[in-house]
Amino acid sequence: MASILIKAATIVNEGRQFVADILVSNGLIERIDAQIDTMADQEINAEGLHLLPGCIDDQVHFREPGLTHKAEIYTEARAAVAGGITSFMEMPNTVPNTLTQQLLQDKYDVAARRSLANYSFYMGASNDNLEEVLETDIYNVCGVKVFMGSSTGNMLVDNPRTLENLFSRSPMLIATHCEDEHTIQKNLAYYKEQLGNDITIDYHPKIRSTEACYLSSSMAVQLAKQHGARLHILHISTAKETELFNNTIPLQDKKITAEACVHHLWFSEEDYTTKGNLIKWNPAVKTKADRDGILQAVLDGRIDVIATDHAPHTMAEKDQPYLQAPSGGPLVQHALPALLALHQQGKMTLEQIAQKTAHNVATCFQIEKRGFICEGYWADMVLVNLNQPWQATPDNALYKCGWSPFDGTTFPASIVHTVVSGHLAYSNGNFNETIKGQRLAFNR
Repeated sequence: MASILIKAATIVNEGRQFVADILVSNGLIERIDAQIDTMADQEINAEGLHLLPGCIDDQVHFREPGLTHKAEIYTEARAAVAGGITSFMEMPNTVPNTLTQQLLQDKYDVAARRSLANYSFYMGASNDNLEEVLETDIYNVCGVKVFMGSSTGNMLVDNPRTLENLFSRSPMLIATHCEDEHTIQKNLAYYKEQLGNDITIDYHPKIRSTEACYLSSSMAVQLAKQHGARLHILHISTAKETELFNNTIPLQDKKITAEACVHHLWFSEEDYTTKGNLIKWNPAVKTKADRDGILQAVLDGRIDVIATDHAPHTMAEKDQPYLQAPSGGPLVQHALPALLALHQQGKMTLEQIAQKTAHNVATCFQIEKRGFICEGYWADMVLVNLNQPWQATPDNALYKCGWSPFDGTTFPASIVHTVVSGHLAYSNGNFNETIKGQRLAFNR
């Protein structure tokens, strides 16, 4: 692997900024110093650029196997790297669902051949695969995913005994999608009675309501406290849910953690007027007050990490009427640029972005030697230019689906270079795919 010398970068790491050189050798950060004169195979002049730890996205749906008309591990990992995401953790609601150890291994085999980014995959839980879940290797798999709300196939876990067993017996992190299915179905039935099949997208946050989210999240928290389980609640979408989480405990000591997603920090229900089904997600984008409450919880430490919930669909699928259009959208290429835009708006610091997208994800999941710009750690880093605006369009979207909910948005900052496990994988719009990403390992 080629050595890399990065000169005069403004490094953003562990709550501070400083200018330094970085030498990368054999995939690792060998040295950080004010001036390094050692020769390297590649040298990058980073004067005027900011160097952040590569983002670790703890929630993506790359659609392989079974849904590859929407996305593939290859295409979406490539888009992620172009967006400054160097590692991802992918969800089990593919086709077939990832409910056996063999199906889980099959995904790892594909990623080893085709993923430009580092990778891990969740083991999926259903109402009847507990023993298979308990065979998961806690040192080589990021976690167990539990859908406590609507999902595809056999992945809605709504059996109270199954949930009790999962929370009492699982030795590894349990990541949950929390929406109460009974409440959702009751709300849907009410609006169908009022409107028939003419329900429009603006009813989405009323159907997948604050009550549905809070009921499920609070139940998950209760189960985790009862059994001492390691719980991580994904994509918090309401201000009310943030009351469930603690910011007085150091992250490494927390048993219950939470995630916010970029779309819940950016959009509000007012955007349904212009974006329509393109911002139809589960859980739903809700009010401005919810958006602001989530951001406040991110900043004060009640919410620990920021992710994407990248979940692409084709434009033809999204163009269907509300009730038929699937939920989810592509985000990995645009997530860090969106956060950098929030920084430019004065809503969060670069240090907070590094903390919530890298440091805290590594700590939360106990990822081995990643998430920080430190000597001896894997060189997962992204160089950004805070003064290089660009506009998101379908022409420059790298997702297989070919669109983004951010289309038409001008971002003030650009991703210039992305280093993945010591390999310069992306540079000024060009990819080097000769070396693939690595499987994440966990210190548990």
